[in-house]
Amino acid sequence: MSIVEIKEGDIVLARHIPAGAAWPGGLKFFSQDEDFIQVGTWGYPAGTLLKAHIHNEVPREVLWTQEVLYVRKGSIRASIYNTTEKKVAELTIGTGDVAILLRGGHGYEILEDGTEVLEVKNGPYVGADRDRRRL
Repeated sequence: MSIVEIKEGDIVLARHIPAGAAWPGGLKFFSQDEDFIQVGTWGYPAGTLLKAHIHNEVPREVLWTQEVLYVRKGSIRASIYNTTEKKVAELTIGTGDVAILLRGGHGYEILEDGTEVLEVKNGPYVGADRDRRRL
């Protein structure tokens, strides 16, 4: 399977990275440098050494909350909305898949009992009332 991008003109609303594409081995990033959240996977053989590093303090301006979902087990259906709150796509995200939600809106339906999802988003978190609005 290949990576699916949901777009509104030039704006990328979401990327779905199926498990088969998410874990190619080595280092692979699925985000653009300008995205507020950077998403990559890596997988190396035993004995590989990755050099220790520290991240420098760099002032950043974050305008949008962006989320990453990793489905550890089970599946979900993600409804994707554009920036005018119109539903434009549905993605079925299964075990091992990754979804990157960059702009617009989204909602989820759990499709299997026992589904487990890891969600990561940029911060700082400013509270539900300021950070989001229900559609």
